[in-house]
Amino acid sequence: MTGPYDLITMGRLGVDLYPLQTGVGLGEAETFGRFLGGSAANVAVAAARLGRRTALISRTGDDPFGGFLHRALRDFGVDDRWVTPVAAYPTPLTFCEIHPPDHFPLYFYRRPKAPDLEIHAHELDLDAVRAARVFWMTGTGLSEEPSRGATLAALAARSRKAVTVFDLDWRPVFWEAAGGATAARPHYAAALAHATVAVGNAEECEVATGEREPHAAARALLAAGVELAVVKLGPEGVLAVHRDGTAVRVPPVEVEVVNGLGAGDAFGGALCHGLLADWDLPRTVRYANAAGAIVASRLACSSAMPGRDEVAEALGGGGTAAAGPALGAGASADAGPATGAGASADAGPGPGARSGPGGGGPGAVSPGGGPGGGPAGAAGGPLAGRRLAGGGV
Repeated sequence: MTGPYDLITMGRLGVDLYPLQTGVGLGEAETFGRFLGGSAANVAVAAARLGRRTALISRTGDDPFGGFLHRALRDFGVDDRWVTPVAAYPTPLTFCEIHPPDHFPLYFYRRPKAPDLEIHAHELDLDAVRAARVFWMTGTGLSEEPSRGATLAALAARSRKAVTVFDLDWRPVFWEAAGGATAARPHYAAALAHATVAVGNAEECEVATGEREPHAAARALLAAGVELAVVKLGPEGVLAVHRDGTAVRVPPVEVEVVNGLGAGDAFGGALCHGLLADWDLPRTVRYANAAGAIVASRLACSSAMPGRDEVAEALGGGGTAAAGPALGAGASADAGPATGAGASADAGPGPGARSGPGGGGPGAVSPGGGPGGGPAGAAGGPLAGRRLAGGGV
């Protein structure tokens, strides 16, 4: 296939090792599932599952785990041509504990340095980056050089002529050596000046702009240069505000949670799908919310990403009728009841999860199943945790 990609993502890639038992610490877990992980990779997978042509810019170690990730990307339909090995560093591993409904401590093994932070600007195919219909980058990619310079070079190549998404993606553990949020803010500001869409939860918005209250955060993101600000509110849903004055708030619903960690990436991939389809804002946000909720009802992240039929079923009646009317400039709307998306990870002993306590935890839209990407956590099931949630992490 030739021509521009629908979506190119750039950033974190690694192996997720999730215990196949719930409610136990890593020290007690006996069996683990191995999955492709990393936010940029997961977003590319999520969009590919929805029929989009996607590619990832990242790095792995020159080791067997790197080989696994290449095979997994190809199996998911993500072009891996710009995923190359870095001999000096091992492929990163991420462990998680599963404590539904809203406690999923993460433990990152990215030392002495993660290969995905070794992307150099001169290695980029800027023609492809420029031509992509949507480009997605993350805050983690700004945390160290040479990745920071490469990420900013890719953003500059876009020249704000197409959809360019900044996933604020705040992981404190990745910024400890650099000086934390204070040191991160200027780099976030530099990226926002090139982006057209910003996506983040309250904590991430505060890091980027100094504002935590949702509407103030959205206004600050717009003032920083983006056209669309998406603020994920965990148990309070999602707020999206466009520069033309259009605003939409998708509320949470009561759902069953298995593992909320992939919900935000499913939300992101589905958000890109809606933007590519040129849907109105309420339909796009509701669709992304539903995709996130589906993934929160399952154990894995990448292999749990839903296809179009699954999202349509979650929305009820195919999703089109439920989308609501288009909003004109200056309008606002409550998107009405929709399947809630997003869960927050409490950083726990392993700092760096994407939000703290109370960040939300969405879940199931289909019953039965088990680990490895199939639905799990039907009402009353042993893996389920029930709560009000929505919005992604």
